[in-house]
Amino acid sequence: MSLFADFKPSILFLGKFLGLYIILNVLYGFYLDAYSEKADWMTQFVTEQTADVLSLYNENITTGPKEDLKSVYIFKDERAVLSVYEGCNGLNVMIIFIAFVFAYSRPSMKMLWFVPVGLIVVHLFNLLRIDLLYHVTLSLPKLLYFSHKFLFTAFIYIAVFGLWALWIFKIDAKK
Repeated sequence: MSLFADFKPSILFLGKFLGLYIILNVLYGFYLDAYSEKADWMTQFVTEQTADVLSLYNENITTGPKEDLKSVYIFKDERAVLSVYEGCNGLNVMIIFIAFVFAYSRPSMKMLWFVPVGLIVVHLFNLLRIDLLYHVTLSLPKLLYFSHKFLFTAFIYIAVFGLWALWIFKIDAKK
């Protein structure tokens, strides 16, 4: 047995994953380049949805562009509380989710519903992540960097990992 034959499934998975990941990231780069003068559509959309959620239990929550125009502020009583940048829109995490699901198995009818549902779940977790960052900014501003960089990044990736596990062990399980 050759080494390649032993690891062929893993090598094929990695090849498909990296290939799709690179292609989708290049497309994402073109998407961002189209918004050189302002925040991209998805970042604005995510910020406005987060503000809508915050408005359910807070008063005077609004959004608006930041000075650099590449991000969007969430305001409370005209005070800028949180700045949402392109990296916070969740698209990169969605790309990783899609690349994994497609690399793990062949396209199927199950994938037609699982991928869109998974993208919605990732989006909802991202809204919750930004909502929580808003509260950290107000209550514990010294923990904002840690919360943003590590805690809530892990939070959204754990959600994606959970979706992958659901896909592998329950939905796409070979019976």
